[in-house]
Amino acid sequence: MNIETSLLIQQQKIWSILETVTDPEIPVLSITDLGIVREVRFEQDINPPLGGWGVYITPTYTGCPAMDMIAMNIRLALLEHGYQSIKITSVLSPVWTTDWMTEDGKRKLKEYGIAPPNPRQQVCNNDLFGAAEAVQCPHCNSYHTHRISEFGSTACKALYQCDDCKEPFDYFKCH
Repeated sequence: MNIETSLLIQQQKIWSILETVTDPEIPVLSITDLGIVREVRFEQDINPPLGGWGVYITPTYTGCPAMDMIAMNIRLALLEHGYQSIKITSVLSPVWTTDWMTEDGKRKLKEYGIAPPNPRQQVCNNDLFGAAEAVQCPHCNSYHTHRISEFGSTACKALYQCDDCKEPFDYFKCH
């Protein structure tokens, strides 16, 4: 087996490991579901002359308090699988968008009781305190909902309530 093939196999293994690392604020989602892992690559300068693995992550919000925990959990998961030379780098540009979330991740959010982000091109409102989006209730699927607060349990979510089933719920804001 040549070096390129070996590195590709190791890279795929690392991606599989990252699929098991969950978001500390929404434990039903992996960091790959969220789309915050931008790249995994072998780099010679991480542990010269042997090299190591670079994992590049983008926060859902600049200054997201969960990023330190996510980086630590990535490191622990990779160490547990024998990867010793690891460099985790936060990348702020391009800015993360809910478009990077997987469809499976959006489904998991809804099943967990959090309304997933609406498609950006259809309804996202960039005005911070503008009109509320039409958000579907994750409990009864009604669109008869209203925003209670621009901010929910975390900065990336807003608090809504369903007018039909009366249940409050978080909405993972589109951005």
